[in-house]
Amino acid sequence: MRVFVTGASGWIGSALVPELIDAGHQVVGLARSDASSAALTKAGAEVVHGTLDDLGVLRDAAAASDGVVHLAFKHEIAFAGDFQSASDADHRAVETFGEALAGSARPFVLASGLLGLAPGRVSTEEDGRTSDALPAHLTGGPRTRMDTARLTLALADRDIRSSVVRLPPTVHGEGDPGFMAALVGIARDKGVSGYIGDGSQRWPAAHRVDAAHLFRLALEGAPAGSVLHAAADRGVPIRSIAEVIGRHLGLRTRSVPTGDAAGHFAWLAGFLDADSPASDERTRALLGWRPTRPGLIEDLEEGHYFRTARP
Repeated sequence: MRVFVTGASGWIGSALVPELIDAGHQVVGLARSDASSAALTKAGAEVVHGTLDDLGVLRDAAAASDGVVHLAFKHEIAFAGDFQSASDADHRAVETFGEALAGSARPFVLASGLLGLAPGRVSTEEDGRTSDALPAHLTGGPRTRMDTARLTLALADRDIRSSVVRLPPTVHGEGDPGFMAALVGIARDKGVSGYIGDGSQRWPAAHRVDAAHLFRLALEGAPAGSVLHAAADRGVPIRSIAEVIGRHLGLRTRSVPTGDAAGHFAWLAGFLDADSPASDERTRALLGWRPTRPGLIEDLEEGHYFRTARP
């Protein structure tokens, strides 16, 4: 297939592109900078220049493809406090892809999220498929992103083989620029490895190579309207993560009271306080996904998160 990939030079995209090429696919990646363009060319992909706001570029690239994987999201403005604008841009992009692919039976795979889907219990692929099933606390940008995932599933009614891959809050591995790197950086800055309350909040997790493999499986064979969970680790307690970080940095591990969490963890506090375990049982049964890379705790124990200072 000729596959158009947004976010192709990003954290998961840079693992997905070689996975697709090795499987015999032709990859066309969206690049918004010269650095991204160079990385994609080096990886063997074609390049389309543009951003998520260039809807005409997205429409044309999707129309010229045999399938689309949409990984890109405006994380930089989301983490800066404008999650709504990031989610709105994502929604417009999916609407555009729907227009380009309607009536074609071609695959469209969206990256979405698992955090907050079913607070306090193990979520499954059936959760969150309808608007009335969404948690009441999900408002604003996070709810818009969930709505975008439901829009993607509805594209199955327009003869698009659409599927949603829900990603855990931490997709880990060497070079990870995300939540785990941020948590290590906070521990260094504060001189203590913290967790909120009793630290029993659970996060699902997956290695980025395993996550990339799931996107390929979805592109190649997920039935229309499928929801897939990249949850190789069902739920890792935040306290266990903090203890590994503290041991590797030689720091004390301690609880941070809920009232002090925002001051200690800044923008990460709300995420760390979410108890959001998830099952991938149906995903494994549907597509035969079998994660092979280290789990989150094992990956942290390998030490690469601690060899170089990160933000």
